[in-house]
Amino acid sequence: MKNFKLNLVALPIALLSFSVVLIACQTEPKQVKTSQSSTQEKIQPPTTESTKESTKSEEKVQMTFTTGSLIQAVSEGNFDQTKEILNSPVYSIDEVNEKSETPLLIAVYQNQIPIAKLLIDAGANINQQDVIQDSPYLYAGAQGRTEILAYMLTHATPDQSVYNRFGGNALIPAAEKGHLDNVKLLLADKRVAIDHQNKFGYTALIEAVGLRDGSQIYQEIVAELLRNGANSSLRDNSGRTALDYANQLGYGNIAQMLRTANS
Repeated sequence: MKNFKLNLVALPIALLSFSVVLIACQTEPKQVKTSQSSTQEKIQPPTTESTKESTKSEEKVQMTFTTGSLIQAVSEGNFDQTKEILNSPVYSIDEVNEKSETPLLIAVYQNQIPIAKLLIDAGANINQQDVIQDSPYLYAGAQGRTEILAYMLTHATPDQSVYNRFGGNALIPAAEKGHLDNVKLLLADKRVAIDHQNKFGYTALIEAVGLRDGSQIYQEIVAELLRNGANSSLRDNSGRTALDYANQLGYGNIAQMLRTANS
């Protein structure tokens, strides 16, 4: 009976001990797992600034732009956006709008010099024409975009067989519109045909005399053309020479220069 009482006392103690062991066994793997997780976090390499920049760079390369994005960026004069789009290797630099205007032609229209240079450096076609046969090169020459024209002549190749809607080259309208600096640039470049005749038979010399007012700027343009060997004896479709126009319009100084050139 004494032994039975002792067993009754010992039994709860034994059960309690067993429970403690069991709980300890169930808890220990969790502690180990937590320890392993902490170890994994510790061994991961820290994120550095260079890693972040690399990730950003990869994201930029993977960016895609919808058709018309470049035209829109150029039209808005957004240099940074234009540059970002040009960094995309799959984007068409010579995309066109409904008038067949390329981004470069739009930049030349608006005289956006930094953007035009950026596009030229990226390989934009300076000879591609729109629906009215303007090209970036022809328009730059005709409309006094002197800095852009100069950049084209040194960083691209003008196609001298591409003419405007009147059949003229870049020199003829440059002379007719009084853009002396453009005339000098084109003549110094020596790739433009000084005596090219358009659909009306006009040369740069004939237009500078016959279609203008004989003022000082046109006297200088005539002198520049003659110094570079312009043929003053060529006749337009009406049969008249530059001298005929000078005499008809009473441009005495120009007439004198032309007579001297013919002698």
